[in-house]
Amino acid sequence: MPPSGSPAVEAARALVADLVAQGVRDVVLAPGSRSAPLAYALAEADARGDVVLHVRIDERSAGFLALGLSRGSALGPRSDGGTPAARPVAVVTTSGTAVANLHPAVLEAHHSGVPLVLLTADRPHELRGTGASQTTDQVGIFGTAVRAAVDVPAPDGRAGEVRDLLAVVRRTVAAARGARDLHPGPVHLDLAYRDPLHPADDGTGPVAGSAGSEATPVAESRRTVEVVPPVAGPGADPALPGDRARTLVVAGDGAGPAARRLSEAQGWPLLAEPSSGSADGPLGVVAYRSVLGAAGLADDVEHVVVLGHPTLSRPVQRLLARPDVAVTVVAPGGGPWPDAARNATRVVGALHERWFAPTRDGGAFAARWRAASDAAAAVVAAATTDEAVQGGLRTAPHAALAVARAVVAVSGADDVLVVGASNPVRDLDLVLGLDSGPAPTVLANRGLAGIDGTVSTATGVAVEAGRAGRRARALVGDLTFLHDVGGLLRGPGEPAVDLDVIVVNDDGGSIFATLEHGALAATGPAAGATFERVFGTPHGAHLAQLCAGYGVDHQLVDDVASLRHVLAGPSHGVRVIEVPVARAARLEESRDLTARIHAEVGRTLAR
Repeated sequence: MPPSGSPAVEAARALVADLVAQGVRDVVLAPGSRSAPLAYALAEADARGDVVLHVRIDERSAGFLALGLSRGSALGPRSDGGTPAARPVAVVTTSGTAVANLHPAVLEAHHSGVPLVLLTADRPHELRGTGASQTTDQVGIFGTAVRAAVDVPAPDGRAGEVRDLLAVVRRTVAAARGARDLHPGPVHLDLAYRDPLHPADDGTGPVAGSAGSEATPVAESRRTVEVVPPVAGPGADPALPGDRARTLVVAGDGAGPAARRLSEAQGWPLLAEPSSGSADGPLGVVAYRSVLGAAGLADDVEHVVVLGHPTLSRPVQRLLARPDVAVTVVAPGGGPWPDAARNATRVVGALHERWFAPTRDGGAFAARWRAASDAAAAVVAAATTDEAVQGGLRTAPHAALAVARAVVAVSGADDVLVVGASNPVRDLDLVLGLDSGPAPTVLANRGLAGIDGTVSTATGVAVEAGRAGRRARALVGDLTFLHDVGGLLRGPGEPAVDLDVIVVNDDGGSIFATLEHGALAATGPAAGATFERVFGTPHGAHLAQLCAGYGVDHQLVDDVASLRHVLAGPSHGVRVIEVPVARAARLEESRDLTARIHAEVGRTLAR
């Protein structure tokens, strides 16, 4: 094991050092999770004075900043009177839609001959094409607009791999400079990284608590997957070996009502993501991602039926990776089936209607899960009552959860709620099912789970919702809002739209605090400062002034009662409702809530 405890971090450090040796002085970073090894390496290099690091929230802006830095490096005459060559500038993104946001700058660099080095993080090869979160085909994404493109496999610590990486980097940077053909321009290194994505907190191993974060099987398995070809008729009727009752239904994004129908017909507990279309089922498990780790509850699960595209929860992925669990994936159509754990037993296009005929109440197995769900719901409900946050949302614990609960509570069955990626969708995931009444229709861009374009997506949804007489709201974080703040701009002749955009503003990327990076940040002042620079990314933006510039109404809300009052009022046009909350204690609050859920579920099941 390398000194950092992470082959990915060691490779990133070597890459950054080599770029410096080749004359790269400026690097632009758009923060993300998969690109964490590069973020840590760049923060270290910046602290040493080896590079100047520029951090930007928006990848499109990051790309054009890199373009400007490179072009600016060629200003002024050389000592011999000639024109100096532009220096290569590197730009770093995470995986998924973040990469595509570089394309406009890449095209400009291609046509104007500007040397950019595009360092895009990617999932390792075994996760591509499996439905893993934020994973798409990034290889060759820029087509003929780059001078060179290399798909770099994930480092695993083998002897000689750093030497091989640097050989590729040197050839690629030479192509960016136009060293052999006098045709400088952008180049693309697509860099796969495998967990752990962070250096060790003690210099010897991964940060505590990081095990199992990758969607990989927990043990080597020789399981083969049976792919049932679609045929005309009533659908597949696969066998479930063992005790059929010990089955869970997992409903990912876009599962639709079939997941709820299946759960109710068979009496199987339902783990439903907010945008599944089945999240209000009577057998839905509240706060399921925390419940999964409680008191050995899931130890006797024998089967899981997966519908839709689940991407939201690591505990669910660990369940789907268990070699002792038979996984049936229901995947209509001819595209790839979702199986990030590479552990599916069978894949079917549809289930026989017999599966949806009421047959049983689920028995003792389902009863235990219902009891666990009730226990978890009581804990989350107590943490998000008005009394629990009465001191004000700016300082109250679990304030973002209370906001999500309030938004759901004021939404009717005909309302539409567009939810942003990162923490808002996870907060919604924890509070759905707490209060009586049907949930709104929840939509989210979960195909690649990016934060980009959410305001514009919500605007489009609101236009169509308005035509149907339905009310639309959006729940987003501050970085998601700022990434697409231009979506507020509409000309005077554009179709009218009524939309409330609730912005939970914690001045940065609090999602990273709940990952391994947050744990590493807590190990000391230097680690904390690095976290803030390349993950937390505080911005200090004045949302009210931004809204005023776009001619959009802005309201600042500091307590839950006021939020409910504002949301219950009529909606006329687009308005932004800003709710400031604290970010500093997000990791501790998340751990505390999970521990309390585990304890309450344990007490409940022990009775």
